[in-house]
Amino acid sequence: MLKAVTRCLWSNPVAGRRMLSHHISPNLSGKVAIVTASTDGIGLAAAEALGQRGAHVVVSSRRQTNVDKAVSLLRSKNIQVIGTTCNVGKAEDREKLINMTIEQCGGVDILVSNAAVNPFFGNILESTEEVWDKILGVNVKASFLLTKLVVPHMEKRGGGSVVIVSSVAGYQPMPSLGPYSVSKTALLGLTRALAPDLAQSNIRVNCVAPGIIKTRFSAATRAARGYRWRDCVPVLRRSLVHHRRDHHCNRRHELQTVKGLAYRQ
Repeated sequence: MLKAVTRCLWSNPVAGRRMLSHHISPNLSGKVAIVTASTDGIGLAAAEALGQRGAHVVVSSRRQTNVDKAVSLLRSKNIQVIGTTCNVGKAEDREKLINMTIEQCGGVDILVSNAAVNPFFGNILESTEEVWDKILGVNVKASFLLTKLVVPHMEKRGGGSVVIVSSVAGYQPMPSLGPYSVSKTALLGLTRALAPDLAQSNIRVNCVAPGIIKTRFSAATRAARGYRWRDCVPVLRRSLVHHRRDHHCNRRHELQTVKGLAYRQ
């Protein structure tokens, strides 16, 4: 292992500098960061991390009460933050979020596209057109349209950064989460499509793919699977070659336990 790292540092000094600076927190003072679905879970953690590094953070959620709680929490930690309601699936809400950011913060440097929905749990062949429209509209199309809105403002500031939140389900579809998994795979493709075009404007586009994280958004699926995700999701390096199904994933009676919609907004 040590020899491999040494070879990497010797042959690629840029990679070496990145590895050696991995634990150095960047100073984001003067930067403005928009994080969607940021009043709970991954989004709130991202907003807090950006704020602690000096960024002026803009949080959003579909519900005003959630926005107020998040703003209050972040301000109690001496983080510069404002917030607004935003359903990313609605054009008027997306525009309101960007316009408010420009008016109150003077620009935008960072976009973390984190909002997602999952209104379906079960056999993918039982999913409806309405389900697909909802999932692809919020999880994929809204990420692109938000990026399109912020690009002109990032260009005015000399560049920026877009971070799209996908999932390990984008690499290996999760049992009973077919449409959601497909949407997360689409985000990987969206990132690859955007990155070369926006690089010309000094805008980085990256995608993160979290695993199963204990948040309110994942509560229903975690409960249904009895915390046995490791039995259902193959190791990623194997999943690129093999598409196997684990017998633990065939418990049809467990599919009865999940009802309602799951939102990360």
